[in-house]
Amino acid sequence: MKLKQDFFEQLDGFYQQVLPTPLPAPHWLLWSDDAAALIGLQQPSEELLQVFSGNQRYADARYYAQVYSGHQFGGYSPQLGDGRSIILGEAVGPQGSWDVALKGAGPTPYSRRGDGRAVTRSAVREFLVSEALAALSIPTTRALAVVGSALPVWRETLEKGATTVRLARSHIRFGHFEHSFYAFSGEQQTDRVKRLADFVITQHFPQFSCDTAGYKAWFTEVVQLTARLIAKWQAFGFAHGVMNTDNMSIVGDSFDFGPFAFLDTFQENFICNHSDYEGRYAYGQQPGIGLWNLRCLAQALTPLLSSDDLVDGLRAYQPALVAEYVALMARRMGFEPQLDDSHALDFDLQLIGGFTQLLEQQKLDYTNTLRQFSAIAPTENAAALRDEFVDTHAFDSWWQHYCGRVEAVADLDAWQQARRLANPKYILRNYQAQQATEQALAGDLSGLRTLQQLLQKPFDEQPELAHYAARPPQWGEGLIMSCSS
Repeated sequence: MKLKQDFFEQLDGFYQQVLPTPLPAPHWLLWSDDAAALIGLQQPSEELLQVFSGNQRYADARYYAQVYSGHQFGGYSPQLGDGRSIILGEAVGPQGSWDVALKGAGPTPYSRRGDGRAVTRSAVREFLVSEALAALSIPTTRALAVVGSALPVWRETLEKGATTVRLARSHIRFGHFEHSFYAFSGEQQTDRVKRLADFVITQHFPQFSCDTAGYKAWFTEVVQLTARLIAKWQAFGFAHGVMNTDNMSIVGDSFDFGPFAFLDTFQENFICNHSDYEGRYAYGQQPGIGLWNLRCLAQALTPLLSSDDLVDGLRAYQPALVAEYVALMARRMGFEPQLDDSHALDFDLQLIGGFTQLLEQQKLDYTNTLRQFSAIAPTENAAALRDEFVDTHAFDSWWQHYCGRVEAVADLDAWQQARRLANPKYILRNYQAQQATEQALAGDLSGLRTLQQLLQKPFDEQPELAHYAARPPQWGEGLIMSCSS
């Protein structure tokens, strides 16, 4: 693993150096070959185990924690920072460079009296959701591995400590810019915001220049990347749970997983975080929160851009989100979107919205219903799907509109195959992650490894694992998690 140190060398003052606190008696819990390939690694080794558990220094690593701020549940927190994550540097691989971070590596200068540790439960969940999102082609940070231990860590109860080895195209968040804007003033403020923006553009958006025109084009691109990311979340029923600005990636990747959940029963106001008492980050609120967070980023960029330029950039959000969402849902439902025709676009939105309203009213499973739907042609009798709906009159009315929207299908087999490749059979369900983690803590890793295998190929039938596609048992339906998850 070859590391470079661009952030460390070019952005002095945006971090503090700190060494990880060793995990005693470490062992491998999980390893992702796909993530390893991103940085040119092949197999887990004893040397890497000792490095990733903090028991051995890596020669090229610099070991630092970044400082940033953020709006948390709508209120500004002036200094946050990596409270339990330590970055080694950027690993150079066949697909570019990826930051390598140890999440749960012990206290840092930004731990705010916390222990800086992660528990096995949260480390495993981050690994699994990273695998799941990547397999669904949803931009995401990756989890290379989870290192387990017997270290006791107290959260709601006494648990075992673990470290997630996280790969990220960038660890820079909206909150980095907010810290530079709010914690400084005058020339120092402008200098820090500019240095950070120039670094991000040079490293990740080299098509843009580091001047006013380039900053405007770059900000508009960030707006659109964020919009398209959230559209993908909505299309696949993913709820992040903690969309604070310090959890928003500047390169548009899913980032910092806590009490996330994929929808079981479709529910627009589903809340997956039991700390979110008002539903600020409910599934259906995510598009609006994405724009709210981008406005916070825009405020932090006022030393570089005028208000008019920033407002122009923000105007790109809704069209990008709607276009991406409709394109994805049209693919899932089997019709061609007409994104350049506003009337056709409105009709498609109403058609998709009518379907999700039916799912919510009938309390149907989001993923399973769409997968079942993908096997039915509009020229066929939809009885098998219709029987899932108690209100068959409402379904018949919607089905008539749907059949009128779908064009003639020349090759039915190809059409259905395309829809199967757009509608996963398997998603990461919280109760399954919980069961597999409990087995692992008892010494049986088979459940985790099966889930990993399952989630890497979510569109395949995998008949030997078909029971993983069943609706959750009553106790496992719509589980909500804490931020320590």
